[in-house]
Amino acid sequence: MRVSNPDKVYFAEVGITKREMVEYYLGVGEGILRALRERPVTLERWPGGVREGVKRATRGDPRGDAFYQKRVPDTAPDWIPTTTITFPSGRTAAELCPTDLAAVAWAANLGTITFHPWPVRQADVDHPDELRIDLDPQPGTDFADAVTVAGEARALLEELGWVAFPKTSGNRGVHVYVRIQPRWTFTDVRHAAIAFGRELERRMPGKVTTHWWKEERGETIFVDYNQNARDRTIASAYSIRPLAHAPVSAPVLWDELPDVDPRDLTVRTMPARFAERGDLHAAIDDVAHDLTPLLQWYARDEAAGHGDLPYPPEYPKMPGEPARVQPSRARKD
Repeated sequence: MRVSNPDKVYFAEVGITKREMVEYYLGVGEGILRALRERPVTLERWPGGVREGVKRATRGDPRGDAFYQKRVPDTAPDWIPTTTITFPSGRTAAELCPTDLAAVAWAANLGTITFHPWPVRQADVDHPDELRIDLDPQPGTDFADAVTVAGEARALLEELGWVAFPKTSGNRGVHVYVRIQPRWTFTDVRHAAIAFGRELERRMPGKVTTHWWKEERGETIFVDYNQNARDRTIASAYSIRPLAHAPVSAPVLWDELPDVDPRDLTVRTMPARFAERGDLHAAIDDVAHDLTPLLQWYARDEAAGHGDLPYPPEYPKMPGEPARVQPSRARKD
């Protein structure tokens, strides 16, 4: 596949070019393809590269130079694989659905820095096969705090008898993935993530929160349960992140996680690590777990008066959802 403008600098601070970015994805090819294979993927495109002053478009301000692209462009070659997904609004889109590295390289050539796969496969886009536990440091906390919470999450998962796979977020957070049987809806999987987060709150009071509103979180690690909602995605394993030093979201072993510095895992260091150690998520598809225990925990909490939690603001009002209003504003009203 031809790479256009290969010497264009994409990370100004460290001088990484488009050619290096594409070569990076080929160098970790087995890993990135395992993370993306047959999954609908939202593309985070930075066609002007990562440099000072470049902003990413948001729902509130769509004028940014970088943007998320959910629909495969009409100019895509006919060999690019796609699959159709349905958004919470009911609208549909044909998203990239990689089956080989050529599709990954094609997307990187468009300036895709980060790949955001859905937790579903092409064969069944309405039933997730992955539970995602996103441990997100809040102001006053950092990566080390997320690692501490990840250790408790590991213990909890082991009590369930589940095999889980951690990775760095590429910034300050930690992600933990668990393969599940594709029998449940997005709503069910989101409820399971809420139940898991609430159990972590009980075990680590004052250090973990599931509060959606930032004003209520304090200096804690937020378990972002909404990353399991339909059309919410997380940067894949091996995805580059749009920070000046070109870090990547890197799979790690549980035992090495306390000693990891995510700043050391970059476009330039990961290929050698991958060549030496292989894909640390290679066994992720070996077993798919039964989500029932977490759904039982959710039902128990609901019976005790702890029901559903708010969805993101762009979602339609969802069944069973509490009032989606900031607590301080609700008190004023």
